[in-house]
Amino acid sequence: MTPLHIAVLMGGWSAERPVSLMSGAGVADALESLGHRVTRIDMDRDVAARLAAARPDLVFNALHGSPGEDGTVQGLMDLMGLRYTHSGLATSVIAIDKVLTKQALVPHGVPMPGGRIVRSADIHQADPLARPYVLKPVNEGSSVGVAIVTEDGNYGNPIAPDAKGPWQEFAELLAEPYIRGRELTTAVLGDRALGVTELIPKNGWYDFDAKYTDGLTEHVCPARIPDEIADACKTLALEAHRLLGCEGTSRSDFRWDDERGVDGLFLLEVNTQPGMTPLSLVPEQARHIGMSYAELVQAIVDEAMRRPHGERPG
Repeated sequence: MTPLHIAVLMGGWSAERPVSLMSGAGVADALESLGHRVTRIDMDRDVAARLAAARPDLVFNALHGSPGEDGTVQGLMDLMGLRYTHSGLATSVIAIDKVLTKQALVPHGVPMPGGRIVRSADIHQADPLARPYVLKPVNEGSSVGVAIVTEDGNYGNPIAPDAKGPWQEFAELLAEPYIRGRELTTAVLGDRALGVTELIPKNGWYDFDAKYTDGLTEHVCPARIPDEIADACKTLALEAHRLLGCEGTSRSDFRWDDERGVDGLFLLEVNTQPGMTPLSLVPEQARHIGMSYAELVQAIVDEAMRRPHGERPG
């Protein structure tokens, strides 16, 4: 292994800033333990000048959410001629947008929930779908701003304008049918699906707090599910990774209605910048196949360095 100078880009100003800081710190520590020289950059509006001054061999993109995961930072680094980890500009633009992701994957046979874009102002007049249904921002991750609307929920019927929810923060939302059942996720590294984890929240559902607060969610890895469901998760995650042009690592999140067999499996979204925190799912699945956290980080670095400079499929 040739030691490199690697800038770890973390933080930023999205709702996922705290998660990104944890991911970036873990990655930076791992890189230093491997003998690399690391420059830690908490992204601000001067990020271009700071990257230019650092002149790294590679940028490890540990940002989550906008603008680090939506193509903005990727375009900046492309213009600067910098090598970086994870997916490129076009892939990032598509994958963070849940509607564009459906348009890219569903025609190829990837099962995803139906749904439509609705104006937040309109949902106070009438439900956009039959209850239960889900409302979520089009361009956010980590379950930020997701609301599950049920018959007996506390949002009102119709949804009250003063009820706390994503309609107070976003002008438009994606409305999808609610899929009963179980939460599954599959990580992809390069051309390999690592495994399937089932996520069982102790209370409520798998929201932002359940994802990042120790003890609120049980991770069952490998998931105790039929082999045909595990195989389907891995196949669909690899296919989504390939169709979107993802690079390095990605994570596909699923809902599985266990009363319907494989027909009850639906891909919800593909994360092109999966978390690298102590509770994150990609490191967990890597551990299950015998890969340490540091080895995972090095594998992501190696993939980025093998890529022809300036050439990306996405």
